Amino acid sequence: MTELRSGITTGTCAAAAAKAATLRLFRGDSPESVDTPLPDGNRIRVPIARIEPSGKGWRATVIKDAGDDPDVTDGHEIQATVRLIHEEKAFSVTLSGGKGVGTATLPGLPVPVGEAAINPAPREQIKTAAMEAANGQKNGTLAIVIEVPEGERLAEATMNPRLGIVDGISILGTHGIVKPYSHDSWKASIEEALDVARAVGVTEPVFTTGRRSEKFHAAHYPGTTEQAMVQAADFFAFAMQAAAERGFRQAIWAVFPGKLVKQAQGNEYTHAKTHPVDFDELAECCRDAGLGAHIAEEVRQANTARQVFDQLKKESGFAILLGMLRDRAQAHAERFSGHRIAVRYRVYDFDGTRYL
Repeated sequence: MTELRSGITTGTCAAAAAKAATLRLFRGDSPESVDTPLPDGNRIRVPIARIEPSGKGWRATVIKDAGDDPDVTDGHEIQATVRLIHEEKAFSVTLSGGKGVGTATLPGLPVPVGEAAINPAPREQIKTAAMEAANGQKNGTLAIVIEVPEGERLAEATMNPRLGIVDGISILGTHGIVKPYSHDSWKASIEEALDVARAVGVTEPVFTTGRRSEKFHAAHYPGTTEQAMVQAADFFAFAMQAAAERGFRQAIWAVFPGKLVKQAQGNEYTHAKTHPVDFDELAECCRDAGLGAHIAEEVRQANTARQVFDQLKKESGFAILLGMLRDRAQAHAERFSGHRIAVRYRVYDFDGTRYL
């Protein structure tokens, strides 16, 4: 099996671009790549696509390489423009966001309302990279502006609009390196969504497993705000722990039957590839619900949970089975929260019918 290739974060791209532009500004250098600091203290050499004049300063462009990780910004330009404001005061660096970098409009994010959505770790990384290139400069202010030409369009495919980040993407990257399918970015988005929810006064977050379950929940409960709904995907235990850490005392899960089964079976993570349904256990649940030995045996031989539920929803004991699964899932959810959160469930069929 071929090893998956790691990539670099938007923060590392921005840091490399800032360093390259600063080298051109102060030294006249136009490097093809730059040695770039990472937030964890390591370093990486990043290719520079181009360096060009920009007003009274210089603009450098890096092409985002996410490696083998699926990332909306992969292959897109991340830019930094720099200029020196001549002043007698000691040398300093300022950082702001330009075209395609979002602005925070809701509390609870890692940056204050009104500031560019450049998270704290990449913010320091960018400044450090520029300071390295400006070594020896005594006076003035180095003004850095980070831009992503396609950022506003790319942001439409992210959670940014819901989090109150408008007009562009966020500049992210706690470690500076993107590990393919590492789950780090999704977990961070869950935490960020919960932070925003708490900051705007949400008392009961609604965890969904994706856009469809969220859509059905919104249709049945139109009073639910966008900030209350958190797409937790397969991160069952993590979402409960994160909510408990932020002081929530109640939560809702909006799920389809397949996820309900996996949560009822106590899986901390519920992706099909790594945590398939235990059909033997589901068959025993069917027997306990009074669905009969012949049905239990059919369930034992099934391939998918959806297949099972399409068959069982015609049976008189179906409601009892769903109730049993809900109770077990609820117990596991509350256990994952350290018994600090009371949990309710809402279960939907794929046509939008609400079962529970």
